[in-house]
Amino acid sequence: MKTIGMIGGMSWESSILYYQWINEAVKERLGGHHSAKSLMFSVDFEQIKAFQYAGKWEEATNILVDAAKKLELGGADCVVICTNTMHKVAEKVQESTKFPLLHIADATGKQIVQQGIKKVGLLATAFTMEEEFYKGRLKEYGLDILVPEKSDREKVHDIIYNELCLGKIEDSSRLAYIDIINNLISEGAEGIILGCTEITLLISQKDCKVPVFDTTRIHATAAVDFALSEK
Repeated sequence: MKTIGMIGGMSWESSILYYQWINEAVKERLGGHHSAKSLMFSVDFEQIKAFQYAGKWEEATNILVDAAKKLELGGADCVVICTNTMHKVAEKVQESTKFPLLHIADATGKQIVQQGIKKVGLLATAFTMEEEFYKGRLKEYGLDILVPEKSDREKVHDIIYNELCLGKIEDSSRLAYIDIINNLISEGAEGIILGCTEITLLISQKDCKVPVFDTTRIHATAAVDFALSEK
């Protein structure tokens, strides 16, 4: 079994799910008392958030590059950035290390294509919904990406940072997300990407009439696939 290196803490609320789901998947596949060989470097999200909002992506990159190097020195065989938004700096992180970076958009795009879906709605932070670093990667899989209108994007973003990242789960916010999801479906979305690792705390398949692609679980599964592969 290879050792999975995780950069967590963005937020730690969803990093918990990575650790849990990775270990559950290893136990399910190997049985017995098997669990995942893993390392996690958890950053201070307040620092990352401040750099994001100030547009200081180079400073944020430096934090993740440092974390990745420490994971590599610690014996990890890959790196998993446990957040969608910070994949904005994924290429820089990959360039700084010798081990592979398992990109969350690649894992998600492959799963969507496997289900024969072409047009998907994306819920995420404003950075992820509005910039091309993530949508562009998904488009490489032949996908048509729909995002909510501006006021709804602001609502989705604010709920992520002001509630979900702080562990607050509000029924009113769930209903707001469901309305936004239904608007995307009415525009032709055949599936919905939960493109922020905290959204899985609020929304699940039962809340949606079309397939939901939970990037947190998809990414965790991809890490296990790598850890248990022969390559």
